[in-house]
Amino acid sequence: MKQVTAALLLKEGKILIAQRAANDISSANLWEFPGGKLEIGETPEACLIREMQEELGIEISVDGFFMESLYSYDQGTIQLLAYWSTLKSGTVTLNVHQNITWVDRHSMVQYRYAPADIPIVRRLVQTGFSRE
Repeated sequence: MKQVTAALLLKEGKILIAQRAANDISSANLWEFPGGKLEIGETPEACLIREMQEELGIEISVDGFFMESLYSYDQGTIQLLAYWSTLKSGTVTLNVHQNITWVDRHSMVQYRYAPADIPIVRRLVQTGFSRE
């Protein structure tokens, strides 16, 4: 099982979602919470900080664990670990994704998400963007 992190990056009451590239084999054009795969010996928090720098060119702080989602893709099962995050510096640059947008809890349901992200979306819609 692969461990993957996801940032729940908040700004002015909205959360950042990113659209995967059209040439992505498993999740083309689907939306997700940005993040990435843990490397050997890396903590989820360190992974998320690294991935946000690589994928979006921003520096974040990781503020706390939200939830996990397990999903079995054809390539194998992933454990998606979602963390509340805050933008510390930088301007979002699209290095991997084809698009980004900031959504509130009501508008976030209008997007098609990667399967592992769907349980996170459902919980956010139910509970809102409260970090408690």
